[in-house]
Amino acid sequence: MNEPLILEPTSAADACVIWLHGLGADRHDFEPVARSLQQVMPSVRFILPQAPRRPVTINRGWEMPSWYDILAMSPTSRAIDTPQLEESAQSVIGLIERQRDAGIDPARIVLAGFSQGGAVVLHAAFLRWNGPLGGVMALSTYAPTFSAEIVLAPEKRHLPVLHLHGSHDDVVPMALGRAAHDFLAARGVPVEWREYPMGHEVVPREVQDIADWLRQRLG
Repeated sequence: MNEPLILEPTSAADACVIWLHGLGADRHDFEPVARSLQQVMPSVRFILPQAPRRPVTINRGWEMPSWYDILAMSPTSRAIDTPQLEESAQSVIGLIERQRDAGIDPARIVLAGFSQGGAVVLHAAFLRWNGPLGGVMALSTYAPTFSAEIVLAPEKRHLPVLHLHGSHDDVVPMALGRAAHDFLAARGVPVEWREYPMGHEVVPREVQDIADWLRQRLG
């Protein structure tokens, strides 16, 4: 993975948000949102990773920033390059560990991801990371690696999740996002659902809801 964009806060950092962009975007995609959030959370460091460029099957094999290849739009892992997703999830875990080693309590680290980036952080947070976390924000995303036979570790029932999705999303249908939410809710995870009259995007009302949710957890 390329070096992430790191936005240092104006006060000494005591919390961190690691935020993954979506397919075809880059590490600057959520920079304006992150900077606006730092105005109300001046001690939160934002880390914006950059996905590698690789061919994407559903986009005619064109190369673009991608956390993993997508073979078909489907809710299952059979439609993606799972080893690439695993590699991306491990890179997220590496970022968590670097922040922990730099003095940030993992319980004050939030993972966030939009679209494909959200699939990576859901996988990393619930199926690969063994320690505490401050929460997960899943924006306009789905969870191709969640399946009925998965048993979550007991401590995952204390990991708060905010799912946000557009009711007019024609890229990641809202039903896929809702399925990820329902999977977690059925296993006792404290997960919230927010729905907006939007497409595959981020709108100001959503950013305000994100700010409120983050302030409750990171102060």
